[in-house]
Amino acid sequence: MFIMMRLLPFVCVLGALTIILGAFGAHALQDYLTIEQLSSFETGIRYQMYHVIVMLVILLTTVFNRQQQHIIVRLFLLGILFFSGSIYAISFGVDSQNIWFITPLGGVFFILGWFVMGYMSYRKLEGKS
Repeated sequence: MFIMMRLLPFVCVLGALTIILGAFGAHALQDYLTIEQLSSFETGIRYQMYHVIVMLVILLTTVFNRQQQHIIVRLFLLGILFFSGSIYAISFGVDSQNIWFITPLGGVFFILGWFVMGYMSYRKLEGKS
């Protein structure tokens, strides 16, 4: 419960930040970013929100124990940091040649999070966890 109580408020703030960034992108950045940059920015927002919602479900459900919740949420947080974060940085003008490897690394963390969650779910269904 302690881990969940520490992560849950953080995930809620991350959800609010997602909405703020989305509104900022939709209204304030239209005059400064190209269509392609704005589209990339929106992809970062979309993936961030998907994973914030999943993290909330994981933290509020009893399907996973605390340790499992912690592992899955950390993988998704790393995915958001690297995937969405690098897309935001590139949208704001950071040279993509300097950070090209960060976006796919974030994608790997997302994928690992989903596979780990699936594996843990399977083990739970089989009565092994």
